[in-house]
Amino acid sequence: MTILGMVHLWLELLLVRMQSVLVLPQTQRSMLFVCSLMHSLLQVSYTSWFLDAFNYAIATKMDVLNLSIGGPDYLDLPFVEKVWEITANNIIMVSAIGNDGPLYGTLNNPADQSDVIGVGGIDYSDHIASFSSRGMSTWEIPHGYGRVKPDVVAYGREIMGSKISTGCKSLSGTSVASPVVAGIVCLLVSIIPENKRKETLNPGSMKQALVEGASKLSGPNMYEQGAGRVDLLESYEILKNYKPRASIFPSVLNYMDCPYSWPFCRQPLYAGAMPVIFNVTILNGMGVIGYVDGPPMWLPDSEEGNLLSIHFTYSDVIWPWTGYLALHMQIKEEGVHFSGEIEGNVTVNVYSPPGQGDKDPRKSTCILRLKLKVVPTPQRSQRVLWDQFHSIKYPPGYIPRDSLDVRNDILDWHGDHLHTNFHIMYNMLRDAGYYVETLGSPFTCFDANRYGTLLLVDLEDEYFVEEIKKLKDDIMINGLGLVVFADWYNVDSMMKMKFFDDNTRSWWTPVTGGANVPALNDLLSPFGIAFGDKILNGDFVINGEQSRYASGTDVVKFPKGGYLHRFPFLDSSESGATQNVLLSGMSKADSPILGLLEVGEEGRIAVYGDSNCLDSSHMVTNCYWLLKKILDFTARNVRDPVLFSDSSRQDKTLHLDDNQLPSRRTDVNFSTYSQVVNKELICGSDSRFEVWATKGYDLHVRGRNHRLPGYAAVDLGRGSNSTPEVPVQKVKSVNKDGNSLGNTYLGYLYGDDLDFPELVASHWLLPAIVAVFGFLVLWSFWKIRQKRRRRRKGSGFNRSANP
Repeated sequence: MTILGMVHLWLELLLVRMQSVLVLPQTQRSMLFVCSLMHSLLQVSYTSWFLDAFNYAIATKMDVLNLSIGGPDYLDLPFVEKVWEITANNIIMVSAIGNDGPLYGTLNNPADQSDVIGVGGIDYSDHIASFSSRGMSTWEIPHGYGRVKPDVVAYGREIMGSKISTGCKSLSGTSVASPVVAGIVCLLVSIIPENKRKETLNPGSMKQALVEGASKLSGPNMYEQGAGRVDLLESYEILKNYKPRASIFPSVLNYMDCPYSWPFCRQPLYAGAMPVIFNVTILNGMGVIGYVDGPPMWLPDSEEGNLLSIHFTYSDVIWPWTGYLALHMQIKEEGVHFSGEIEGNVTVNVYSPPGQGDKDPRKSTCILRLKLKVVPTPQRSQRVLWDQFHSIKYPPGYIPRDSLDVRNDILDWHGDHLHTNFHIMYNMLRDAGYYVETLGSPFTCFDANRYGTLLLVDLEDEYFVEEIKKLKDDIMINGLGLVVFADWYNVDSMMKMKFFDDNTRSWWTPVTGGANVPALNDLLSPFGIAFGDKILNGDFVINGEQSRYASGTDVVKFPKGGYLHRFPFLDSSESGATQNVLLSGMSKADSPILGLLEVGEEGRIAVYGDSNCLDSSHMVTNCYWLLKKILDFTARNVRDPVLFSDSSRQDKTLHLDDNQLPSRRTDVNFSTYSQVVNKELICGSDSRFEVWATKGYDLHVRGRNHRLPGYAAVDLGRGSNSTPEVPVQKVKSVNKDGNSLGNTYLGYLYGDDLDFPELVASHWLLPAIVAVFGFLVLWSFWKIRQKRRRRRKGSGFNRSANP
């Protein structure tokens, strides 16, 4: 967590500038104690410094605390937990969302915490400032989905303020927008009579007043503006008559409200899809702690609403002041041909312990309004499945940037999600007519016959043995298309990238390269494909398109009969750079980077060695055109004449001995960062079914909820926030229209799911047999016990009658 300094001049300046809106007596202003942490010339500070400052804020009973600081490490638990302690002590915390825009997934901590008021920046034309960080929060992925942030936006570009010496200066940044909101919060605090402040004002009620009073801007989506531009007078009207209650933010998900509801409004729901997850925040103004009273309820407006099935996950405890509610939405199979809109409400009952002077618990009902668009299930060739499960990000691991030309942002921390740094690619695929779904569980958790292509981009994790076997079958037998965009991997270069972290007082070394090439090679080995360890850079032209290869790798193994494209590049890896220096003129060598192959009955594979051209973060040139042509091949078998030219066809196998392939690091405990190494093979509620498939294909439910308060974790076990799952027998492959469904990998599924009618019978058959058998056993024991009891009674009578 970095900070650039402390300044205490902002509040008085803001109060003076706002007197034209709401004039306050000097006595009221002096009642407010605010600390504002702002940027200065310092380059680093330590978590311990913040902990001391926060303890001071608690001890002096501050009302409002502004933090114009931030960092990507939301797992710095001493810091995060102290922020919880701050807000639990009724201190309203306001924080800048960050200046890493316009990139998505760049929220800074602590502004990304649900109990903190996160502030983004706009200019005087009500446009989102280009520097303002965008949502969504990335704590929850890969299994869940991020929360809406920022909470509100405020003016943050070219704001005039006082110099420390004399005169004025213009400042820009969310560090400026944040104290603007802090000043508004102070004004709102001051208008509440002092004898009612303890009852009315807290971080929960203040956030409710700000987000409910904000003015929604036309144009930006929810992950750019949150609730909208902060509105002092509207928030004042809300607080003036405020009574403690709970609410939901955002309170509406409307698929017809585009672009505000992006990305949801870009792709309608349909039967058979992976769950669409919408994660909202529960704001509890009734108390620092609260609870959800019973499971949430879906109440449709019409009969068509019964086609929607929602699985809920939510906070066991709402603390401090906030919690989460995640909706996992699916259309039931009977809606496979339905086209139209579904509307209704999700209601959640929340209660908190009695407040001061109350005898009974405080109760409130929260309402989330849904207006969803549904279309008939698209054809298989139109459906693309994005692998989110095998992506590792910072924190907790040091995952380096994909492009090594980027020197000022060395961490890959933007989430690598369809709706963060790949959001432009997502929009392009939707415009091209593809339906893109997210897989947050292993490959054993999806039915390959539903999808035309599995898309693997910039992945860093390992793969279960079962995943490798299933993917081979899916491609060779079931005709699934596979697209792999890899990235650089060179152990010598990784070792040169280590640095000393002053905060943790330890050396940090990348846990893998831009992508985990050894793991990808294992995945691709059944098809005779492998990547190397070169780090290639350079410009090239293909199909008339000027492209840039930015720190990509090369293809070193490829089968005969496939199509392989080579271009001249310079190898900038440690070993390659040394060799190039020895060669005269820094010569470039032709390196294969793009391969296309047809395997099995209808399976098709495409591999490319660089993912930077799809990633919005630090992209030089995009290769969306190439991705569309690749998908045309893998999903529809449409062959571009340039990509499938005779000159690129392999007359012989490209081969490299396995002992020469890139090897794994032996000095890194990869299980610390991996979801695969030393982990159980489990499907989460983000998969099509609520399944827990394990390495042994047994039916034991494994896993627990591991989360932080306000962090939307996924139920990996049976919990109070899960819909009941029904155990079934270990199943064999079931043929449907002649295709194997690969259900040997499925262990549990939803009780109300009708995707596999052949299996539904086993839902009641096996329990019925067990119940009948158990009844017969109990009845037999009862009969034996009755007979023995009669015998004992007869013996006793005889003894008493004949003394």
